[in-house]
Amino acid sequence: QVQLVESGGGLVQSGGSLRLSCAASGITFRGFTIGWYRQAPGKTRELVARIRNGGEANYADFVKGRFTISGDSANNTVYLQMNSLEPEDTAVYYCNAQAIYSPYDTWGQGTQVTVSS
Repeated sequence: QVQLVESGGGLVQSGGSLRLSCAASGITFRGFTIGWYRQAPGKTRELVARIRNGGEANYADFVKGRFTISGDSANNTVYLQMNSLEPEDTAVYYCNAQAIYSPYDTWGQGTQVTVSS
């Protein structure tokens, strides 16, 4: 059974940093794209960053230069380092695993990030 567990969210002041973790069980990163998405109140869920096969990374334009996604295959964990946080980054952040060669995908339960001005 595949399970994704996010952690690391919290309350931070504008300009601060947080590191989110997505611990995966039941899969290995090779063969999956692991993505971080976020959903703010009243808004649709949007892609923040994703890493494919544990290597190639892509970012949404609004986080380029501020956020970094990375994978630790030894611990089966994907991280999202978030720097220079802004109040507009306030949202629930979700981890997603999507198989590259099949339609399978799954979500974590989400972790709240709140950035105060």
